Amino acid sequence: MTTVKSEIIKKLANNYPNFYKKDISKILNILVNEIKNSLRRKERVELRDIFTLDPKLQKAGFRRNPKNNEKIFKNERYTILFKSSKLWLKKVNEEI
Repeated sequence: MTTVKSEIIKKLANNYPNFYKKDISKILNILVNEIKNSLRRKERVELRDIFTLDPKLQKAGFRRNPKNNEKIFKNERYTILFKSSKLWLKKVNEEI
């Protein structure tokens, strides 16, 4: 299930009618940009009781293509490790 930014803004505007949609949009853009910039600086992002995003260095080496068993060399790169909190998982699974 994916969520579009406009849907998030719409839900927040319905829950908080005293805020303008343009202000909610600016706040959401600032939040997303700060998360992106922190990950670019290879810093850990933690939203308490929701999730953590941790940049992880993937070392260079040979990888295997499972389709044709061909070996490919990959340079080192950073990936993002996502871990949700137990409390958030419990709340999300209760709604379903």
